[in-house]
Amino acid sequence: MRTDLFDFELPAGNIALRPASPRDSARMLVVRPGADLLDRVVAELPQWLEPGDQLVVNDTKVISAQLKGRRIGRDTEPKIDATLIKRLDGSRWQALVKPAKKLSPGDVVRFGNEGRVCLLGHLDAEVEHKGEDGEVTLSFSFHGPALDQAISDLGSPPLPPYIASKRSPDEQDAADYQTMFAANEGAVAAPTAGLHFTAALEAALRERGVGMHRITLHVGAGTFLPVKVDDTSGHRMHAEWGSISRETADALNAARAKGGRIVAVGTTSLRLLESAATEDGSIQPFSADTAIFITPGYRFRAVDILLTNFHLPRSTLFMLVSAFCGLETMKRAYAHAIKSGYRFYSYGDACLLFRSNA
Repeated sequence: MRTDLFDFELPAGNIALRPASPRDSARMLVVRPGADLLDRVVAELPQWLEPGDQLVVNDTKVISAQLKGRRIGRDTEPKIDATLIKRLDGSRWQALVKPAKKLSPGDVVRFGNEGRVCLLGHLDAEVEHKGEDGEVTLSFSFHGPALDQAISDLGSPPLPPYIASKRSPDEQDAADYQTMFAANEGAVAAPTAGLHFTAALEAALRERGVGMHRITLHVGAGTFLPVKVDDTSGHRMHAEWGSISRETADALNAARAKGGRIVAVGTTSLRLLESAATEDGSIQPFSADTAIFITPGYRFRAVDILLTNFHLPRSTLFMLVSAFCGLETMKRAYAHAIKSGYRFYSYGDACLLFRSNA
C-alpha cells in the first residue's frame, strides 16, 4: 500500500511531554467500527470488558540505553550519541549512533557523560561493523553483569525523539518511562500502553472478572523509525525478541474456548500474540525474534480488542491500528482526537479499539 495513505497533520501542541497523573486519569477514546466515537478515561476500562475477557500486558523493562561519549584515538574527539537497540551477546550490542559519519570500523568510543565514569572505570566500545542508517555493532570492554551495570550507571532512558527534541531527559523519566509490570530487562523503548495502568485499575479489572497475563517483547528503537519508502511492501522491520510461556498460552486458549476475548495492552503485545498464533487462532508458546509487519489486509487471529496510544503519521503502528479497525475508521478517530485535544505518543492518551470484522 502507498505510505502516504497513512499520513495526517498533527499539531505540535498535541504531543505529550509528560504523562497524566495519576496514570489512569489519561483520556481514552473508544473506537468501535460502525459506531459513534466515545470520549472516556482509562480508569473506565473495566466497564468496557466482560467477565472472562483476558488482558495481556508486556512486562519488558526499559534499560538505560541512551549513551553519550566521544571517539578517541584520532586527532579529533567528536561527540557521539548511541542508542542501544539489540544485545548480540555478553559484550556486543547493535546500536544507532549519531553522527554516524564520524565513525568507522575499528574506531573506539569512550562513554561517560561530561567526564562521568562508571564504578568500574571508563566504558569503551570498539566499532566492529557499520551498517546503514546509523546502525553499528559495538564491542564493549566489559562483559555480562559488569557491562549491564556500566550501562545502567552511564546511560539514561531513551526517550523518543519527539520528546527528547523538546526537552532533556531527567530523573522523573526514569520512573515515568517504566510500566508497573516492568520485570524483564531488555527494551530500549517502553510498551507505552502499559504506562496507563495503576494498582487501582488492576484491582478493578480483577474484580470485574478479567484475567491478566504477562508476556515479554523487548521493544527496539525501530519503533521510533518512520517508514521512508513510498510503498509499505519495501519497508524492513527490525526484529525484536519475544516470549510467551506455555502456561500463558494454555490459559488464553482455554479462555477463548469459553467465549472470552483477548485484549492486548499495546501494539507490542498484539504483535507478539499474532506472531505466536496458528491459522485457527490458537496461541502457541513462543521464544524467538519476530519482525511481523501488520498492514491493512492482515487477518487477525488472536486479538479481539486493543488498548493503545496515539501514533505517528506514516508509522508502522498507525498502519497496524488501521488494519485492526479499518483505515477510514482510524482517520476519523485521529481527526476527532486532534480536534478534541487528545495527547499523542508515548506519554499521551489512549484509545480502546474493537476489531473490525470486515
